[in-house]
Amino acid sequence: MTQCEQVIRHMEDFGSISSLEAMQEYGILRLASRINDLKKAGYPIRREMVTRMNRYGEAVTIARYCIDGGDRNG
Repeated sequence: MTQCEQVIRHMEDFGSISSLEAMQEYGILRLASRINDLKKAGYPIRREMVTRMNRYGEAVTIARYCIDGGDRNG
């Protein structure tokens, strides 16, 4: 299974994916590049910026990606 296929499957199964999840679950270090590949292939991917707390209690913003509309466009 390719990295793009893993990302799509994760979004379909769990709703969204972050860079940390991609790295921990699949060893994907450049999620944004795979998202770009998927967009070029016609997938309607949406990015949502989410604020979380890091281990030091500081607010950080991360990107979460999901399939917009749930189906492949094209």
